[in-house]
Amino acid sequence: MKQTSIKKNFIMNALLTMSSFIFPLITFPYVSRILSPEGTGKVSFATSVIAYFALFAQLGIPTYGIRACAKVRDDKIELSRTVQEIFIINVGMTVITYIAFGIALGCVPRLQAERSLFLIMSTTLLFNGIGMDWLYRGLEKYTYITLRSILFKFIALLAMFVLIHQKSDYVIYGGISILAASASNICNLVNVHRYIQVKPVGDYNFRRHLGPIMIFFAMSCATTVYTNLDTVMLGFIKTDVDVGYYNAAVKIKSVLLGIVTSLGTVLLPRASYYIEHHEMDEFRRITKKAINFVFLIAVPLTVYFILYAKEGILFLSGDAYISAVIPMQVIMPTILFIGLTNIMGIQMLVPLGREKVVLYSEIAGAIVDLILNAILIPQLASAGAAIGTLVAEGVVWIVQFIALRKEVIPAYRNVRYGAVILATFVGVVSSSWVKMLGMGNFVTLIFSAVLFFGGYGVILTVLKETLVWEIESQVLKKLTKKK
Repeated sequence: MKQTSIKKNFIMNALLTMSSFIFPLITFPYVSRILSPEGTGKVSFATSVIAYFALFAQLGIPTYGIRACAKVRDDKIELSRTVQEIFIINVGMTVITYIAFGIALGCVPRLQAERSLFLIMSTTLLFNGIGMDWLYRGLEKYTYITLRSILFKFIALLAMFVLIHQKSDYVIYGGISILAASASNICNLVNVHRYIQVKPVGDYNFRRHLGPIMIFFAMSCATTVYTNLDTVMLGFIKTDVDVGYYNAAVKIKSVLLGIVTSLGTVLLPRASYYIEHHEMDEFRRITKKAINFVFLIAVPLTVYFILYAKEGILFLSGDAYISAVIPMQVIMPTILFIGLTNIMGIQMLVPLGREKVVLYSEIAGAIVDLILNAILIPQLASAGAAIGTLVAEGVVWIVQFIALRKEVIPAYRNVRYGAVILATFVGVVSSSWVKMLGMGNFVTLIFSAVLFFGGYGVILTVLKETLVWEIESQVLKKLTKKK
């Protein structure tokens, strides 16, 4: 099978990430003001609870499936057999999980109170079960993934403004969120015949998948625990309002995180391919580039949104969410930690067959998060949850770095820390005075962002940072060709 260029995959995934940025940028200011912190908190709580059921429905298939398909993508028969085996396992677990969800919905009073919302949010289990998104990512079909996802996000965007007009519409908001995030997986099922044989190929061997899947499942368990534990514990210990504040902070972080992890996402199948074909020099090359990319992007984003957290929250969510400012400032450094562990864990450890290290790191993070949440949430509410998440992500990074120190130290040494720090400092100095002008939140964010990231980019260009020069050269070549 012909390989798509990493650059093209990155561009398409960047477009997908941009759509994930633009969609909430347009909708969340509208929705958060209509639904209030309580309404958005209800949906966020339901999303986090359903995430635990999705965990069991998916096992470790979303990540394992990418690697498994990437390894056999040049053999259509073997690819078809692999996909059919994984799909059957996925559907079977989805059915079992739906039964468990039905029992929980009937027995847990906290869930019964929002029965309609939880039923609608549970449809994500179905869409993910039949979607086979892992196949398309394993085959590096990022153009298709991007176009499909943007189409459904656009439909959801229109539905958001047409259907949501009052506080009681939070159930509709939950349904539209599922439409934007998961409903596009229906297209995957329709188009799968283009890449594999739909007719059963037979000679199935389900057992060969169970071991790796369970390892990935354990990894997903640990990750889901500490990524959703904050919201779930806030929902049970505090109120939907506190969940709403935390959700406003996490919403911004999640959007930014999509930008930082965009390169690592497209590199997983390629890294798996290089390992399978013993092309270790290529593997090391893309690893160095990926870690450098994370530092270049994550550091300025973290600093900027710590400085302008208040303006960001007030613009996106409104005055009612002012209590979300401190949680947002606390949680921002996780962008760097997650960006790095995404590279070390998903792009390096997984292709190298060292999934257990990722599992141990995430178990450590989950334990730390659980302990800190139990201590801090009763006292500090959403700010306590943010502290727990920050420390947990730091622990995950430490464990993975220690395990990979021989492999990643050359990549970390390749980063020009001095240039990044200097460029960030210039960005801070060149934009900080904007706050004094007393302009509206939106104008302040736009004006300050242009000055901050403009100054950052200029300094890196002057210092001849390699990756920045590569990107700028590619842009200039494209522009020159057009002329």
